Amino acid sequence: MKPFIKQFISYTGAWLLLVVQPVGTLSAQGTADDYRRAYALRKEFSNKVYYGDVRPQWIGNTHKCWYTNHTPEGKQYVLVDAQAKSKKALFNQSKLAALLSKHSATKVEANNLPIQQLTVNASLDTLKFIFNNHRWSYAEKKSSLKDEGVPEKPSNRYWAEAADEQTGEPVVSPDGKQTAFIKNSNVYVKDNKTGIEKPMSFDGSPGEFYSAYLQWSPDSKKIAAMKVRPAEKRFIYFVESSPADQLQPKLHKREYTKPGDALPFRRPCIFHTETGKACIPDTKLFDKQFDVHGLDWDAQSRTILFEYNERGHQTYRVLELSAETGQVQTIIEEKSPTFVNYTRYFRKDLQNGNEIIWMSERDNWNHLYLYDRHNGKVINQITKGQWYVREVLHVDEEQRVIYFSANGMVPNEDPYLLRYYRIHFDGSGLTCLTPEEGMHQATFSADRKYFIDVYSLAHKAPVAILKEAEQGKVVMPLETADISELTKAGWRAPEVFCAKGRDGQTDMWGIIVRPTNFDPNKKYPVIEYIYAGPGSHYTPKSFLAYNWNMTSLAELGFIVVQLDAMGTSFRSKAFEDVCYKNLKDAGFPDRIAWIKAASAKYPYMDAERVGIFGASAGGQESTTAVLLHPEFYKAAYSSCGCHDNRMDKIWWNEQWMGYPIGKEYEEYSNVYNAHLLQRPLMLVVGEMDDNVDPASTLQVANALIKANKDFELVVLPGVNHTMGGDYGEHKRFDFFVRHLLKVNPPAWDEIK
Repeated sequence: MKPFIKQFISYTGAWLLLVVQPVGTLSAQGTADDYRRAYALRKEFSNKVYYGDVRPQWIGNTHKCWYTNHTPEGKQYVLVDAQAKSKKALFNQSKLAALLSKHSATKVEANNLPIQQLTVNASLDTLKFIFNNHRWSYAEKKSSLKDEGVPEKPSNRYWAEAADEQTGEPVVSPDGKQTAFIKNSNVYVKDNKTGIEKPMSFDGSPGEFYSAYLQWSPDSKKIAAMKVRPAEKRFIYFVESSPADQLQPKLHKREYTKPGDALPFRRPCIFHTETGKACIPDTKLFDKQFDVHGLDWDAQSRTILFEYNERGHQTYRVLELSAETGQVQTIIEEKSPTFVNYTRYFRKDLQNGNEIIWMSERDNWNHLYLYDRHNGKVINQITKGQWYVREVLHVDEEQRVIYFSANGMVPNEDPYLLRYYRIHFDGSGLTCLTPEEGMHQATFSADRKYFIDVYSLAHKAPVAILKEAEQGKVVMPLETADISELTKAGWRAPEVFCAKGRDGQTDMWGIIVRPTNFDPNKKYPVIEYIYAGPGSHYTPKSFLAYNWNMTSLAELGFIVVQLDAMGTSFRSKAFEDVCYKNLKDAGFPDRIAWIKAASAKYPYMDAERVGIFGASAGGQESTTAVLLHPEFYKAAYSSCGCHDNRMDKIWWNEQWMGYPIGKEYEEYSNVYNAHLLQRPLMLVVGEMDDNVDPASTLQVANALIKANKDFELVVLPGVNHTMGGDYGEHKRFDFFVRHLLKVNPPAWDEIK
């Protein structure tokens, strides 16, 4: 910002000091009023979109579905009959509210029934739902309400904890005559008539056991089993400093495999129960394992298919094991000089036993292929073109039709917009079922005859339509969102903005969020919200009344932006491959070019004052921004970052950074680069983070201290993986107000 211009002028014989402020500072930013308004927006913008949150639930195998409507009068339950082309109230809300009020001893409003997990039976005469942490059954015709008790608690098993394959339930053969089970780490079979047990294997031990997940052949004469050689497990530890139930801290332990760790080795085997013959295959085709899984029998009980994901993810195979010879052959193979995107997965073994539908990025785009099940050759490519298959929803084997979603098929629009299609197995008859511009969410009836299509854009409110599924013909409109109250509250639509990336050719798509009191005569610092991890795209494409990461922050006097740059997904394989062994790139050349293009178009965006923030992968990337690009990014807030990819979970990091662990891991480490810090940095971490090892953040802090660097560290007691919560949000607000607006933020008690 330029210094103030001072001029002295004579006026009626006296000297008057006139201070002329530059354009953009005509009114303050980052004031207590701005904070109050920012915090109020979450409430101001909530519940002010009517008829805009249609989430249909189809009822059994019928052509009827229901959804809830948020209306000016309250919550409304709507029943749609696709065949009758009608919609009406699902049940008598006043009657049910009266019954709930009687049972709960508290008044329940008819227009705001606090129902959770509502299900409706096919005959529409009984509702089951959760209310006040109890399961209830309501019979409309009888006006009866029954308390069915406390619902089961969901499993609290930790996400990274491997299943115990040494124990499991016995498995009965399809003909019911035999039962297979594990005993003394070996496979046994019991005759259900005589009770006689006999071993199928003899070489199992605790150090190399047979998995309890056994698969009978359809003819009940063979058992497929996986022999497992386990690996030593790694654990992460962290201290809960302030537990609610005791004074002293608690030590916690989580199973957590990191890049480079040893992994279990698996070998599929087949046992013939009548003869005792064992087919133990050679492992040549699956010897460098990241994972081996699947024991899928063919209908004739002659072979099993299993899948092999090679360590380093540059080879992926679907393999066939013969139950007669024990030989293994490749049916499908994917290879890549970077990585095979195994998380972008679909395989369908057709019931005719002759064909497989497979998804692959082999031609630089994600497409479907029809394979010959027997010789492993491609019969034909089903989908093709410079667009991206996202998900297969249904395969109709009788009609030989596939229903799927895809993006990028429509030229001259945002390539991330999702639409729904159908196509024949031979690639003919491609039909778009949702041609309207927008980000679509389709929910199909059980028989795929009808679907409800809900679509919107980041700047356009949702629309819901009932359609028939064969051609996408509109059956009837259902809802059009009313955002009039939202706009009265001051809501400003984000701007969808497109600019060229680093190569000057490829479009980068993002959004620009402005404050509700936006003044084009002001100068606004720019803050980028970043999550650039490969595997998806992250910029919102659907309508949001309140963006938790951007709306309130902008209100303090910033322009807040988000975009998807090279290294992220759902464009081409080459677009995503930029990240390979190069996560430190994080699309920064594209991001910087995009922000500069936006500021060139909108001079009120100050590209000389750019901040950045993010959590998890975004926490890593925001710190990297100020370490490696300090000429552009002037301040960073980084929460729960995986700052060193050797410290983070194995499946994420080996996928993109490769195996074995190489120098690239160190070169991208924010610990390794900490000495480069020359911009303001706030590090935030939850002490109970079991998604990203919290030691990762503290190791960055340690390196910064050793390098004599000034930074801020916020440790949140009892908190897991987080952007920072309400406390962290306030710290983030103050951090950017102080370092980008260059004003002292108001005292916390001043804005309550």
